[in-house]
Amino acid sequence: MKKTGIRIIAVLLVLLAGVLAVAGNYLTDFAIAHKENVNMSVAPDSIVKAEDQAVMENNMTGIRSRREAWLAEAEMEPAELTSRDGLKLKADVAWTDRDSHRWVLTVHGYTGRRTDMQNIAAFYGEKGYNALMPDMRAHGESEGKYIGMGWPDRLDVLDWISWLLELDPRAEIILHGVSMGGATVMMTAGEELPPQVKGVVEDCGYTSVWDIFSDELNYLFHLPPFPVLYAASAFSKVKAGYSFGEASALEQVKKCRVPMLFIHGSADNFVHTDMVYKLYDACPAPKDLLVVEGAGHGSSYSMDPEGYFGKVFSFLEEKCF
Repeated sequence: MKKTGIRIIAVLLVLLAGVLAVAGNYLTDFAIAHKENVNMSVAPDSIVKAEDQAVMENNMTGIRSRREAWLAEAEMEPAELTSRDGLKLKADVAWTDRDSHRWVLTVHGYTGRRTDMQNIAAFYGEKGYNALMPDMRAHGESEGKYIGMGWPDRLDVLDWISWLLELDPRAEIILHGVSMGGATVMMTAGEELPPQVKGVVEDCGYTSVWDIFSDELNYLFHLPPFPVLYAASAFSKVKAGYSFGEASALEQVKKCRVPMLFIHGSADNFVHTDMVYKLYDACPAPKDLLVVEGAGHGSSYSMDPEGYFGKVFSFLEEKCF
């Protein structure tokens, strides 16, 4: 009788392990496998007020006009490099002024592409900056089976910095990322950077992949992190080369030595606004913080373009150059 009980428990444990493996593998692919089309919204319903949404939509008309004016004047060239793990990565180089050595290296968000950052690059272009706008791995025209969520991407950004310094050895570089791109530039800032990188602007980046996926697991599936997220993190380590816990912008900003501007919307219920305060407090480098009232996720610049870019360029001039 006792042996039968032990056998039953053993079978149940094997079944439980199998279910957990299936669930963990599914969640890994759901979260970070390359996506051609995103049919399901992973963000909760926006809490941005209707009147604020109207302001942003109106502002976007002017932002698009400025982007088109910049693109009409800029000289565009394709760029390519091979990542350290053998992926072909693509980018656009936008020459605003070939006599200028100021550059912005932009980093887009989750499931985005390099053209998403043209709106922001255009404002830099008006200030005489040239722009390097890559597609992150597993996005756009860049190769990759798995989205890096900022962690392997930080090494890709380091390689793009090296590529840019070969193109322009006198370059003075600003990193500017939004959402996953914000997390990416923070993770990059924790590495050894060449002196030509003068500063970082991060917009609505998350504290860590573990934290953002914990929120998503709760929102989408109403599940706690244990045990499924632990299993998914282990599968991610095997498939994509990183675990969710090690991919931490919060730990990386603790090692940052270049000036960093932190930006977030006060109505961001996707990457929750309280994350930016933890990140800001952890950074030992010269820093500043802009929380845009009423803005949701990734919409701070459209909520208040003059305030947003006024803060960006005053910070860069005061702290970076």
